Amino acid sequence: MNKLEAFGHIAALAIRGELVFPTSVNAALRVQLALDDPECPVDKAISLVLAEPILAARTVAIANSAMFNRSGAPMITNVRGAIMRIGYQNLFALAAAMVVRQFGAKIADPELRYKAEKLWDHTIAVAALSRIIARQVTGVNPDTALFAAIVHEVGGFYLLSRADEFPGLLEEDPENWHSASEEIITREVMRKLCIPEPVAEAIEGLRDSFMSIPPDTLLDTLLLANHLTPVKSPLQEAQRDLPPHSDSAIDLFIDEDKLESMLAEAKIDAIEMNNALLV
Repeated sequence: MNKLEAFGHIAALAIRGELVFPTSVNAALRVQLALDDPECPVDKAISLVLAEPILAARTVAIANSAMFNRSGAPMITNVRGAIMRIGYQNLFALAAAMVVRQFGAKIADPELRYKAEKLWDHTIAVAALSRIIARQVTGVNPDTALFAAIVHEVGGFYLLSRADEFPGLLEEDPENWHSASEEIITREVMRKLCIPEPVAEAIEGLRDSFMSIPPDTLLDTLLLANHLTPVKSPLQEAQRDLPPHSDSAIDLFIDEDKLESMLAEAKIDAIEMNNALLV
């Protein structure tokens, strides 16, 4: 089976809903489904988190990280306090991060595992920067921006998890003919993971959209974070030519000093987030 046939086969399976997920993903999906209801009782959320020891540890760890405790409040030592501090939306994002990480965990080929780790580094860098951009530039909900960034490469993680079965699937593709299949796969994976429609639309828009001026949407936030982060994706396609004066337009609302400050803060947050998620 050549690369084109492999992409077509995986895309066809995705359309039929026949996605191959690690068994460990199911637990995180149950948590996500429950938390998707804003009326979910806090006691139910706590019981779901406690049923998954890894998620429980990560929830407490990230609640105590500098991202969510910049004021130096007392350390939290239980899941209830952690959920109250970070909120349902960030707990939902943590469950999604577990899913993303589990895709990489089942990869056997060392080269593919290396790509998965680099893709995770990129994901965390974009997530940390997206949260800051949302807060300081675009005005969108920072928690939504964080969540969207954590799952924005989920299609790439899924393809990496299947590449062991299809040698050559992720080889360089100068003509970029697989884009349509990859778009279908990403869309179906997001549907399976219950990604909210506004977030899914923003992620799908990353492939062929340009940032609006001034940037004020979730899509703009993700585009800016991907453009500005120094940690690039190992699966990144060749960059399209940006519209004329794009960089000078960005300078209108992010000057050099502000950008330097944002990147420095994002780097620290990414380290904190990565440490918490590796508990």
